[in-house]
Amino acid sequence: MAELLERFFNDSIFDNTQVSTNFTPGVDLIESDKAYEIHFAVPGFEKDNFNIEVKDNVLTVSGERKFEEQDGDKTFKLVQTSYGRFERSFTLPENVNVDKIEAHYNNGILEVVIPKTKAKELKTSIKVK
Repeated sequence: MAELLERFFNDSIFDNTQVSTNFTPGVDLIESDKAYEIHFAVPGFEKDNFNIEVKDNVLTVSGERKFEEQDGDKTFKLVQTSYGRFERSFTLPENVNVDKIEAHYNNGILEVVIPKTKAKELKTSIKVK
């Protein structure tokens, strides 16, 4: 039995300690009457790891999580957690207030809230003279 366990943990499929330097986090897009929300699945980050900016009506969210080698008697046999740098960009609709965008990070989810402005009236009546 000990030999079987030894082979299991030393098998080449478990020698997968390559760490990617880039990744793409999963994103959920949500719309309500008052705002759009973008939720990024980025566990293990710190709040200071993120950069959020709007330029030319494009929202860009980027961040980086660095891989730290274990010290002492521990050795990674398998690494499936996302490390490295990411960047995602989204073209914003016209009916948003970019000055009021907020971001919150909680339980591994970065939430970017983009408030809507009042909808522009696209309908008008024209009298014939």
